[in-house]
Amino acid sequence: VQLQASGGGLVQAGGSLRLSCAASGRTYSRYAMGWFRQAPGKEREFVATISWSAGITYYADSVKGRFTISRDNAKNTVYLQMNRLKPEDTAVYYCAAAGTAQATDVMGLYDYWGQGTLVTVSS
Repeated sequence: VQLQASGGGLVQAGGSLRLSCAASGRTYSRYAMGWFRQAPGKEREFVATISWSAGITYYADSVKGRFTISRDNAKNTVYLQMNRLKPEDTAVYYCAAAGTAQATDVMGLYDYWGQGTLVTVSS
């Protein structure tokens, strides 16, 4: 599975961005999808995950109520709608596909990773 993330950019605090992640390759398998982020000098952290059926989603406490993860399996694409952005949301955002259909925040269960897209939120 190859993952291509896009949609990052520079936005002012309080603004919105929508990230997309297009999957190609072995997409007939049923993968849960997740978004993670890594800020400068910090470890990569979980942001959001969605099950294969899109029926289950989980969010990190820091983004709950502001970010929404969704997916369109017909388009092999997962999205992350980010609203009310804060400077502390500045990071490289990575999409990933897990080796399970169940939504999970466990980074070690993700087998495939995209290249990352940079989100910068100015104050």
